[in-house]
Amino acid sequence: MASVRGGSRDKPPSIVDVAQHAGVSTATVSRALAAPEQVRPALRERVEMAVRDLGYRPNAAAQRLRGRRSRLILVVTLTRWSAPFFAEVLNGIDSELAANGYAMILGNLDLDRRQDGHLVDMMQSGRFDGVLALAGVANAANGHELKEPGLPLVSICSEIQGTPSVLTDEGESIVEAAEHLFGIGHRHFVYLSGPATNFSDRSRWDALKAYFEAKKDECRLDRIEGDFTPRSGAAAAERFLASLERPTAVLSSSDEMAIAFMKVAKHAGVHVPGDVSVCGFDGIDFADYCEPTLTTIRQPRFELGRTGAYRLLQIIAGHSEVDAGRTVLRNTLCLRDSTGRAPRHG
Repeated sequence: MASVRGGSRDKPPSIVDVAQHAGVSTATVSRALAAPEQVRPALRERVEMAVRDLGYRPNAAAQRLRGRRSRLILVVTLTRWSAPFFAEVLNGIDSELAANGYAMILGNLDLDRRQDGHLVDMMQSGRFDGVLALAGVANAANGHELKEPGLPLVSICSEIQGTPSVLTDEGESIVEAAEHLFGIGHRHFVYLSGPATNFSDRSRWDALKAYFEAKKDECRLDRIEGDFTPRSGAAAAERFLASLERPTAVLSSSDEMAIAFMKVAKHAGVHVPGDVSVCGFDGIDFADYCEPTLTTIRQPRFELGRTGAYRLLQIIAGHSEVDAGRTVLRNTLCLRDSTGRAPRHG
């Protein structure tokens, strides 16, 4: 069994410490404390032994699970992520929760660093029955983690270690877009990325690197880092315009970046797709109405939210035994007017 995290005696043991000590997930610890009859005897005994060994005292959130539920779910986001993308994810979450008599409350972790600790305090108070984390939010203020209070937790659009997650096939789908552009003659590509620390961006970039490494004698792949926002897409276009060897194909990590890129490039006299083809990622509604309409990798945003909420409710009800499994949904490459054959001079 693992020792108490960091070997520190200055901080009371958390549910994460208990889970590590017992070799189980935090969700299993939570159920063993809240509804022991729903946990296999062998696992329950390991949890109980870890609780005794560490001197762990269940907090108010765990106590809440033994009795009346609040029927409230905390949905934690980061304010810098794409609002158009997550609006439909939140619709999916709300639809599934409402159908089961639950409501949601939004919390932004990086709106104000002082609020981070406040959210963790609220989770420990027993006001919520569970948490949905969007875009890989795991850490909060003062070294705390969202899974510490012991509430059922599901991550949407990224993975948090030891936590159920709902993802899409991001790596496979962006390689599909690259293969399509390669097939119509493009050989010089640029990837407009999100932040290097973002889970989704790492998945896409790793897949692209592997694909282009296999074609290194035929293709070139550049990278311009951004943050998913229109502003960073416009900045990427300025770098593109200043380049002596301009790529003929742009793979953008968000539709918002791609649309801003096209606007700046077109204003400078660059034709899309005559001079450069542009492909976005997400499938936001505006991609169908910009000019030209945007080729994009459409993510099942509503289904992401609905599936994440469904999995969380299953855990709360004690029906899910696969605590840290991955559910992977399929993306769709939607070809529009912003991509075409590579220019003869490209």
